[in-house]
Amino acid sequence: MLNVAVRAARAAGRIITRAALDLDSIKVARKQRNDFVTEVDRASEATIIGALKQAYPDHAFLGEESGHLPGRLDVPPQEAENIWIIDPLDGTTNFIHGLPQYCVSIALMQKGVVTQAIVYDPNRDELYTASKGRGAFLNDRRIRVAANARLEEALVGTGFPFRKVEEIDRYLALFKAVSEKAAGLRRPGAAALDLAYVAAGRYDAFFEIGLMPWDVAAGSLLVSEAGGLVGNLQGDGDHIFSEQVLAGAPKVFGQMVALFGQVR
Repeated sequence: MLNVAVRAARAAGRIITRAALDLDSIKVARKQRNDFVTEVDRASEATIIGALKQAYPDHAFLGEESGHLPGRLDVPPQEAENIWIIDPLDGTTNFIHGLPQYCVSIALMQKGVVTQAIVYDPNRDELYTASKGRGAFLNDRRIRVAANARLEEALVGTGFPFRKVEEIDRYLALFKAVSEKAAGLRRPGAAALDLAYVAAGRYDAFFEIGLMPWDVAAGSLLVSEAGGLVGNLQGDGDHIFSEQVLAGAPKVFGQMVALFGQVR
């Protein structure tokens, strides 16, 4: 299954890379405030779903642009026997501005558990993959979360709640708490890639609120298979459908859970 999804991700990456050569000709639409979609997002998603559906015709799909496409049985995504969760272009705002920080994200969830994950960065040709119980890899090289054990020495990734601006005050309180403790904070703008960076040890932790399942499904498996912890802001396992995520090296993760518990 992983190999089929990798081929689909690379095919989508080629579509994105070709389109990036002529950004002025791309049609952009606004889905909601601060949330954009392009013809490239749609073409990428159609390519991914087409490839996966050909290989697995009974599987269901949950795509950012297509929504929920039931498989053999019409059940909620959390209950599907096999459902592919797809972000065809995570970081669309970056893409349309020519900022090379975006990726393709594909995950397979089976009966509520993510078992396969791919995050592909076409700009750097970096392919992050994971299969449950088999570890996480970057271009076939095994990766692990950072060994750092102290929040005071941590580089933390984050993202603003751009879809839900009503959450901004809560987010800023969290941001302030982390900025007062951590060594540094970064906000590149593509959550799936941020989670992959946690898995690769480039970040010590990452947190964001206002996320959707396709933002976090693949990245969450990468982190856990790389030896990290993933949950919601309280540290619980409900993060894919809870619109919030915290991920990190185990000791830093625990310190951030404790820190967030003090934020009011």
